[in-house]
Amino acid sequence: MTTSTDHTSALAPGFAQTLGLMFVAGFFATAAFDLWGQILSPALGFANLSPHGLAKSLLGTFGLPNGDFAGYFVHFYLVGLIGYPVGWLFIFRPVWTRILGQSTGWFIPSAVYGFGLWVFAIGGITAIAGLPFFLNFSGITWVALVGHVLYGIVMVAVMRLVSAR
Repeated sequence: MTTSTDHTSALAPGFAQTLGLMFVAGFFATAAFDLWGQILSPALGFANLSPHGLAKSLLGTFGLPNGDFAGYFVHFYLVGLIGYPVGWLFIFRPVWTRILGQSTGWFIPSAVYGFGLWVFAIGGITAIAGLPFFLNFSGITWVALVGHVLYGIVMVAVMRLVSAR
């Protein structure tokens, strides 16, 4: 006799929950990042973040379609909902926990992860995309630092909130 859940037996246990957790947390973290970088920061007189512009530059470097849609798709879906959450769940958090344990709580590691995302994106991806290293440490560099740290904190806070349910 089969049950209604037999069709999911090919998937690892918890896969759907982990995927949902990544998408929900990534959505809210990306929204916080964009709220800061595209609304609050310019309203306070600081630079306006354009993460889809960096994605477009990177795509163009590889000869891929690099229109606005492609840039937004890479920024929101591939990076915000998948890439950064995967980095937290399967790379950073396990390494952090193995080295420092749980004694640091969640806030410090999430902020450190956001800082690492900033180094990766603004220090690394910009160079690959043919842009100046750390964008010449212009105003956008520092707005991006706050945005990436905010992303890390919001992503982990939402993951913790959703997982507690």
